[in-house]
Amino acid sequence: MKYIGAHVSAAGGVENAPLNAHKIGATAFALFTKNQRQWSAKPLTEESIAAFKANCRKHHFKAEQILPHDSYLINLGHPEKGALQKSRNAFFDEMQRCEQLGLDRLNFHPGSHLNKTDEITCLKTIAESINLALDKTKGVTTVIENTAGQGTNLGNRFEHIRTIIDHVDDKNRVGVCIDTCHAFTAGYELNTLDGYSETWKQFDEIIGFEYLKGMHLNDTKKELGSRVDRHESLGKGFIGNELFEWIMNDPHLDGMPLILETPNDALWPDEIKILKGYSKDSR
Repeated sequence: MKYIGAHVSAAGGVENAPLNAHKIGATAFALFTKNQRQWSAKPLTEESIAAFKANCRKHHFKAEQILPHDSYLINLGHPEKGALQKSRNAFFDEMQRCEQLGLDRLNFHPGSHLNKTDEITCLKTIAESINLALDKTKGVTTVIENTAGQGTNLGNRFEHIRTIIDHVDDKNRVGVCIDTCHAFTAGYELNTLDGYSETWKQFDEIIGFEYLKGMHLNDTKKELGSRVDRHESLGKGFIGNELFEWIMNDPHLDGMPLILETPNDALWPDEIKILKGYSKDSR
């Protein structure tokens, strides 16, 4: 079963996210549980939490169909002690919010070394940050998103993600989200069937399909291996439509949220219909 949706607005309260997802014909969705451009936010109210859960029940969204995303400000591999602690505190708050909302996963970008430390030290710092968050929460899996490798961002190679997982104590509460735009611009050739097959072969050998907890479905405005993160609407970028047809018919990708982050939200209802049309087994 394929669950398809988009990263919808939670403006006015998190309880509005499932309503916005339903309006576009989604059977999955992503959201920010707080303003992603601010370090802190008011705690979720009991009323908002109850309304979120009620709206999810009303429109048949279960936890495994929802992929919340943390703030883009957070850098769990920050090389400076004060800034690292600020990121860890913010990440813990996001994990708590997911716990309160009954969500079972939190998607995040791993982190950046900022040219102030080496890659392995940064990757171990990210894993330590995850361990600290897991020790203080329950029921929520930390989901590492691959990156394009822009600037000093890590996570553009499957080996980076494997290293983080290797240093996480509770392997049952760590997972991976693969973004198609990020993977392509990081150098994984997803626009050919051979490249698609080889990419997933490497993923399974290095990381393992058991860790895959969701995907972001995006075309890209930038070329293969450019290491530049610029999303494009489906079929309008350098990847093209075939990738998304392969994804929609790949049984390895069943039972997880497949989330659009394409730049034109007015196209989301049509993009969801297109994706559903590719698959013989979607909702």
